[in-house]
Amino acid sequence: MSGFVPDQHSAEVRVSPNFGERRDGLRPEIIILHYTGMISGPAAEDWLCNPASEVSSHYLVHEHGRVVQMVREADRAWHAGKSSWHGVTDINSQSIGIEIVNPGHQLGYKPFPRKQIAAVIVLCQGIVERHRIRPEMVLAHSDVAPGRKIDPGEKFPWRTLAKAGVGHFVSPARRRAGAELRAEDAGERVERLQSMLARYGYGVETTGRYDKATATVVAAFQRHFRPARVDGMADRATVDTLTRLLATLPAAAI
Repeated sequence: MSGFVPDQHSAEVRVSPNFGERRDGLRPEIIILHYTGMISGPAAEDWLCNPASEVSSHYLVHEHGRVVQMVREADRAWHAGKSSWHGVTDINSQSIGIEIVNPGHQLGYKPFPRKQIAAVIVLCQGIVERHRIRPEMVLAHSDVAPGRKIDPGEKFPWRTLAKAGVGHFVSPARRRAGAELRAEDAGERVERLQSMLARYGYGVETTGRYDKATATVVAAFQRHFRPARVDGMADRATVDTLTRLLATLPAAAI
């Protein structure tokens, strides 16, 4: 493919060879937000368009707000890797991926510039309109791949996106004293927490044991929805935030 008309009219086009057809009749129902985790935007753009990398994304948003489309929205980009949401494991076939330039945790994680976030919002608004994507299906890479991925991270301004109508969000509950669930706990309270996380979409088994996998999913939830403390322990603020998120979902989404 030598080029294509961008789905988002304001985007530049740089074609990545790393794409394929969406499988099993799946269509875009999810937006996955990533950070690039590389030293610079140009380096990330080159990597996503390098056939040797075997990775790609539909879009890349540079720090000053320039948007580059590399894969058509109709096609399957290779951005999510091993992941799941509501039991679907081929997230690449069900999603549109947006890479946001940021060095990430290993190279000097920093706040996302306002111009960049403004561009992300406009891009997401366009995708939501084109594909009728529900707010609760605008997700972090860390949501669909807990533990394996932690991007776009706790500094990503989900509240700002929500104010612009992008994503599902409630104000995080304030931390306060009280019992919390942690490693090695077991019983009904743990089972209820796991069930709530699974209802929201996370890939967690309802075992009644607060095992390592559960703590990893709780940390992913905190990173997106309650980032004041990301430690994998379900304090009262974490559980309250999750409860209110579920309460504000449309019935058809649960």
